[in-house]
Amino acid sequence: MANLFGILTAIVLAISALVAFKNKSAYDANLTKATELEGQLLASQKRLKAVNEIVEGLPVENKDTEEEIVALTAAELAATKANDALKAEAEPLTAKIATNKEQLDAIRAQTEQVGDLKGLSSKMRAANAELEELTQMISAAEAKLANLTSQASISDARVTEGKRKIEDLSTGRSFPSLKTRIRSIYPNWGFVTLASGNNAGVVTNSTLDVVRGGETVAKLLVTAVESSTSSASIIPDSLSSDATLMVGDMVVPGQRTVTPAPSAN
Repeated sequence: MANLFGILTAIVLAISALVAFKNKSAYDANLTKATELEGQLLASQKRLKAVNEIVEGLPVENKDTEEEIVALTAAELAATKANDALKAEAEPLTAKIATNKEQLDAIRAQTEQVGDLKGLSSKMRAANAELEELTQMISAAEAKLANLTSQASISDARVTEGKRKIEDLSTGRSFPSLKTRIRSIYPNWGFVTLASGNNAGVVTNSTLDVVRGGETVAKLLVTAVESSTSSASIIPDSLSSDATLMVGDMVVPGQRTVTPAPSAN
């Protein structure tokens, strides 16, 4: 009987030891899992803090963009007025040149009819003097007209450029002349910083292409812009499977989509 009791006691102890071992293993596994979750939580909190900082900066950036649009609109209006004034000044000069040329042709016709008669030498001298004066007036008027035409062309170009910049800012497109590079990369947070800002034509919410070897390897969405730097999120699934973004990669404006004109019908 004593042997049977000893055997039962040994069995109970063995079972207790097995249960205790399993409980310890489960406890260790849960402790490891909790540590991993805590690390993930800290990483998520860091990413949330970075995103909040970007979001907090957006109102200021939008205000800067609005102010730049107002300034460009005012510059366009001033350039348009200057261009209209130049054209208005050029029109009477053109008419005057035409009139002077008619007078010049009439004097030339008169001098051809006079010939070399000695009795008309004084008239010839007066006619030649008037001819010379008209020639100089025509040359001066033509030079001034050419200058005004050149100024008008420059003014037209400025107006066109101003309109394009206003359109780009209003529609959220970076300027076509933009060419910058990646300054730093934050792969865990999914964004990069660029070496240029709104001074170079980077516009908030615009799409940019990362180009390497003449091919687009990834696309970026601009989230924050300052005067000489900016940040952009890496658009999901835009990064080529065999490519990795690197500091110094070339960044240019994304290809614009041409909207077809509506049908006349």
